[in-house]
Amino acid sequence: MRLQNKTIATLIAEGVEDLEYYVPLMRLQEEGAKVLSAGLDLKPVKGKNGLVITPDAKIEDLKADELFALIIPGGFAPDKLRRYDVVKKLVKEMNDKNKIIGIICHGGSTAISAGIIKQGQRVTGSTGIKDDLVNVGGVWSDEAAFRENNQVWGRVVADIPDFNRELVKALVGVS
Repeated sequence: MRLQNKTIATLIAEGVEDLEYYVPLMRLQEEGAKVLSAGLDLKPVKGKNGLVITPDAKIEDLKADELFALIIPGGFAPDKLRRYDVVKKLVKEMNDKNKIIGIICHGGSTAISAGIIKQGQRVTGSTGIKDDLVNVGGVWSDEAAFRENNQVWGRVVADIPDFNRELVKALVGVS
């Protein structure tokens, strides 16, 4: 239980990739973390594959100082979330505070809009956003998962085990 008493938020919206939401959530709970599902409001959202998720908190109520880490799962949700200043502000504040941010699949689109991708940094995700990541200065790496500074990147659903390993290593301070 290496993450006991640590609060981690996962950003959700309609169309979130169910597995990229649930599998990391369960893995982090295994480590003792308190994982909050954070939405734009408290209405239940339906995942890309039909599972229903009820948010625990509104994104606007989250404070970067009170969170240990942030997870941005993929699916269609990141493209919706990136349109809201409150989302971009939280992601940027977490990054500015050097807190761990897990980004998988299409989650990179929210990272792009939040302005947290540095020129020349390694990135990955769904090939559907590869051009977008490269166009903001990221260097595409076709790897299942890796850590780049405080960001943990994962490619796609099939890479969730690798993503979870990298995420947990980053969160517990293992290099």
